Amino acid sequence: MSIGESPHKIINNIKCRNFGSTPHHFLRPMLSDKELLHLLALQRVPNLGHVSAKKLLHTLGSATAIFEEKKSNLMKIDGIGELKIRDLHLDPLLTQAQRELHFIRQQGISVHYFTDPLYPNGLKHCHDSPILLYSKGNIDLQHKKIISIVGTRNASSHGIAFCEQLLEELAPLDPVIVSGFAYGIDITAQKKATQLGLQTIGCLAHGLDRIYPRVHAKYCSRIEAHGGFMTEFRSDAAFERTNFIKRNRIIAGICQALVVIESGEKGGSLVTADIANSYHREVFAVPGRPGDPMSVGCNNLLKTHMAQPITTAADLIYMMGWKVTSESSRGQQMALFGELSAEATSLRDHLLKHGKSSLDDIAIALAWPTHRVASLLLDMELKGRIRPLPGKQFEAI
Repeated sequence: MSIGESPHKIINNIKCRNFGSTPHHFLRPMLSDKELLHLLALQRVPNLGHVSAKKLLHTLGSATAIFEEKKSNLMKIDGIGELKIRDLHLDPLLTQAQRELHFIRQQGISVHYFTDPLYPNGLKHCHDSPILLYSKGNIDLQHKKIISIVGTRNASSHGIAFCEQLLEELAPLDPVIVSGFAYGIDITAQKKATQLGLQTIGCLAHGLDRIYPRVHAKYCSRIEAHGGFMTEFRSDAAFERTNFIKRNRIIAGICQALVVIESGEKGGSLVTADIANSYHREVFAVPGRPGDPMSVGCNNLLKTHMAQPITTAADLIYMMGWKVTSESSRGQQMALFGELSAEATSLRDHLLKHGKSSLDDIAIALAWPTHRVASLLLDMELKGRIRPLPGKQFEAI
C-alpha cells in the first residue's frame, strides 16, 4: 500500500483474516485486519472519547459497522451528538490508520482490545479505559497479583532503599510490578523487579516509537525480557503534558494495590492515588517525618484517609488478604523455600513458647530491630510457618 492510495481501496484490499503477524496473547480471536484498521481510525476521531467510542461499539457491534452506518442513525444513539461524529468519515483517518497498522506489524506490537478476555482485567472495570492498548515484551497478567508503585522523581536515598526492600519482601508472592518508567521511585521499582526476576510493566505517556526519558533506554531490553511496556498512545501521537495524566489512570486502573513512596505536596503520584481511589483500588502510602518535603504528599494521603500506611510488605499483604493459610499448600511452600534461618527459628520458638504476639512485642522480647522482625514474619508467613491474626498479631503454626 502506498501512502497516497485511496482509503476506500485500502478497505477493499484488506482481507478479513486474523491479525497473525502480531504476538497472539492479547489479540481477539476474530480481530481481522479490516476491523483493526477501523478501530485505529476510530481512536483518531476528534471529540470522540473512549466512553462514547465504547457506546458506539456496544451498540453496533464493531468499528467497521460504525464506519458503514449513516450519521443520521448514529446520532439517534443516546449521548452521541453531531459534534462527536462530525469527522467520522474523513478519508485521512483511514490513511493514518493504515500507517499505524503498518507500524504495528513492523514492530511486532501486541494489540489489546477492551472486550478481549486477556485485556487487563482491572482496566475492564474502568469506564474511561482505552478501547485499544499497545504493548511490547512478555506480558502475562493472568491470575497475577498486580502492584503499582509510584513516587517522586527526586527520590531520597531512604525512599530508594525502602522501595528496594519492599520488593525483596514482596518477591515470594511473584507479583507484577507496574510503574511509569520515570526518574526516581518508578525506575527504582522496575530495575529492582528485574533483578528479582519479577515481571514489570512500564506504562508510557507516548507511543512505542520512542522512549522517555531517553537515558532510561538502556533498561528497555531488560524490562521487555521481564514484562514490557504498555501504552494507549499511537506512534504518531503528540507528546504532551496531559499524556502523563492519561498514563497515570492506566497505572491506577491496572493494579489491585497502589503504593506511593515519597511525594511532595503536589505531583503526579498524588494524582495517580486520587484516580486509584476513584477506581476503588487499595492505596498505600509510606509515612514520613513531619516537615520532610518528600513526605508531605504521603502524610496528607494518610491524614485524609485516602491511603493506608505501609511500613513493610506485611502491611500490604495483611490489608490485601494475601495470606498463606492453606494446609494443602504449606508443604509445597516449605519445600520451595527450604528450611528456616537461625533467626527465623528463634522467632518461631518464641511464638511457640509465648503464644500469639504482636510485631512490637516480638521485637522487644528478642531485642531485634522492628524492620528486621517484620521482614522475618513476612518470610515465615509465606513459607507457611506462622499466620497473621486480627489486631496485627502472629502465631506459630
